[in-house]
Amino acid sequence: MECVFGLVGDGFALVVADTSAVNSILVHKSNEDKIMVLDSHKLLGASGESGDRSQFTEYIQKNVALYQFRNGIPLTTAATANFTRGELATALRKNPYSVNILLAGYDKEIGPSLYYIDYIATCHKIEKGAFGYGSYFSLAMMDRHYRSGMSVEEAVDLADKCIMEIRSRLVVAPPNFVIKIVDKDGAREYAWRESIKEAGGAAA
Repeated sequence: MECVFGLVGDGFALVVADTSAVNSILVHKSNEDKIMVLDSHKLLGASGESGDRSQFTEYIQKNVALYQFRNGIPLTTAATANFTRGELATALRKNPYSVNILLAGYDKEIGPSLYYIDYIATCHKIEKGAFGYGSYFSLAMMDRHYRSGMSVEEAVDLADKCIMEIRSRLVVAPPNFVIKIVDKDGAREYAWRESIKEAGGAAA
């Protein structure tokens, strides 16, 4: 029951993801970070099969770093989105990845941006978006409460409303979420919303 959602505010983009690693009826862990920091000013939130998600996001991260190493300048957020879309489109004809992506970034000339990229290589620039079962509720909440030019506090408050709606409506709701933000100061973790803590270890 995965959920990844994001939105663009005034000078920043925010991405939220659940942190559950699930297979069939088993929960393997509840602190899996599904939002990768691609570089200093980009975040990549992914949902999908855990192997595909881990392998593909790491592949994109390393290629973005390789481009900057070779050329001395980083890829823009739009260029990174198009590269990611191209790799998914190529894989679609060979060995498809079951992964959906929200790519958030900040560019000096453009400001914050958010891109929706799904497993069949659809790519759109958006103001708000979501993937997973939780998207039914988070999209509804964002349709009702989102507006352009939101402050960080307003955006986080909206994210909390989405999380509460997912927890109360979804039959098997993920308990924990991580919130990350990217703005002119860079990409960083903002907060966790936890209702279950990972056990420190078995009692002796």
